[in-house]
Amino acid sequence: MADGWVRAAAKADVAEGKALGVRIAGKEVAIFHLPGGEFFATDNICTHEFALLTEGWLENGCIECPLHAAQFDCRTGKALSAPADEDLKVFQIKVEGDDLFIQV
Repeated sequence: MADGWVRAAAKADVAEGKALGVRIAGKEVAIFHLPGGEFFATDNICTHEFALLTEGWLENGCIECPLHAAQFDCRTGKALSAPADEDLKVFQIKVEGDDLFIQV
C-alpha cells in the first residue's frame, strides 16, 4: 500500500447500474458501476444523517439516500438536493485486470 492504492473489489462484484459498499482503511466507501463501464467511488455515508448510500437508489449517475432522499452525483460527490448540503468525499478508482483499486 506504499502508493496508497488498495484492492477494493473484483469488477464482477459490482454489476452495471449497481453500487457496492466496502470498508477500506476504516472508511465506508461506495463503488458505483455506471452504464458504459465507468466506475466511481465516494464516501458511503450520507452527509446529512447516518445512512449507507449503497442501500439507496442509483439512477442516471446519481445515488439517492434511503433515509431522507438526498441525492448525490456519483461522479463528483456533489450534493444535488436537500436535505444534504455537504458534498461526499470522492476517491480515485482504477481498474487493473479484473480488479478495482481505490486510492486512500
